[in-house]
Amino acid sequence: MENETLKLTSVLADPTRFSIYQYVVGRHRAVTVQEVAEQFDIHPNVARLHLTKLEDVNLLNSASEKTGKGGRPSRLYSLSDQVISLQFPPRDYQMLANIAIETLTSLGEVGQKALYEMGKKFGHEAARHALEKERFLVSNMSLDAKIESIQRLVLAQGLNPEIEILDDQTLRFRVFNCTFKEIAQKNSESVCQMHHALLLGIFETYFNEEVKLAEDSSMLSGCKSCDYTVLQIS
Repeated sequence: MENETLKLTSVLADPTRFSIYQYVVGRHRAVTVQEVAEQFDIHPNVARLHLTKLEDVNLLNSASEKTGKGGRPSRLYSLSDQVISLQFPPRDYQMLANIAIETLTSLGEVGQKALYEMGKKFGHEAARHALEKERFLVSNMSLDAKIESIQRLVLAQGLNPEIEILDDQTLRFRVFNCTFKEIAQKNSESVCQMHHALLLGIFETYFNEEVKLAEDSSMLSGCKSCDYTVLQIS
């Protein structure tokens, strides 16, 4: 585990490679070597080298794409489904979280309520720590600044977010990955409610206690992303 962490930090230590990884995360789709080369103004061979190194540590997956024009198939690179932990030294908090979630869901309605409250509190605390780290006061932040800060926070949790301003009262919020997707396969309703509460806690911290978070679609039902409408943000 320690060796894997060292490999990850070594690969991401290169600024260009880290930027390429962030670029792939933000695209929410597979990218080609040529696309990355053009985006970063580098030779395709250099782009291919960076993408290969990211694939070697399981940050990316790749697959061949036949163009139908003959010749060598092009290669598509996409974000790996594996949730990467960059904690050092490594700590298996995920196992502890899974055990806690399974224990609470086994307690029926009381456990589900406690799980919801736990998720919401975690959202509040995660947002508060993010604001303290960035030395921001919510009262002094513009809407754009709040959105950028939320994106950084949620991205750090491996959720691959996308936020769109619909009007001065409404946001559209999408996530293309789920930190709890493995355990959600067994306890989907309880885990999704907890995750909903976690996100609500984050948005309440940045906006106000009256903010509402409505789920429009879910990856567990076969959708590409979990989509939410965030209401009354001002």
